[in-house]
Amino acid sequence: MSQHTISLTVNGEAVQATVPARRLLSDFLRDDLALPGTKRGCETGICGACSVLVDGKVVKSCLSLAVQAKGKAITTIEGLSQGDSLHPIQESFMRCGGLQCGYCTPGMVMATCSMLKDNPRPTVDEVRHGLNGNLCRCTGYAQIVESVLDASEKMHGN
Repeated sequence: MSQHTISLTVNGEAVQATVPARRLLSDFLRDDLALPGTKRGCETGICGACSVLVDGKVVKSCLSLAVQAKGKAITTIEGLSQGDSLHPIQESFMRCGGLQCGYCTPGMVMATCSMLKDNPRPTVDEVRHGLNGNLCRCTGYAQIVESVLDASEKMHGN
């Protein structure tokens, strides 16, 4: 199997690695870089648990190859917090009960980051549309939507 050397930035750190051509980005992040927050869910792009930011846009890492990330900036759930301080989105998910088992949470949080960057003050319908493609089997989504709206308010005001 052919190997490729890639250089990229992951959570603000320069990374250089040699990876097989068919290595999934999700496997590279979890297994090679020891960033387990990127979850393996459906591995078909349906559930969104593997969502990360690539150059600021949400990407399902189970559908992307590591070699496709060459030269890009990747942000995972581990890269959101600043030391011991959680990102406001993470705080809102905790405060509003937007997580239960926690399996979908990293993907939901990363999708929220991208959504709030593009639309800092979304409506309920815009939040629901923005999280389309991220599945949760625990919360029924009401608390997740509430978490996103709370984060929007904390980050951007009314």
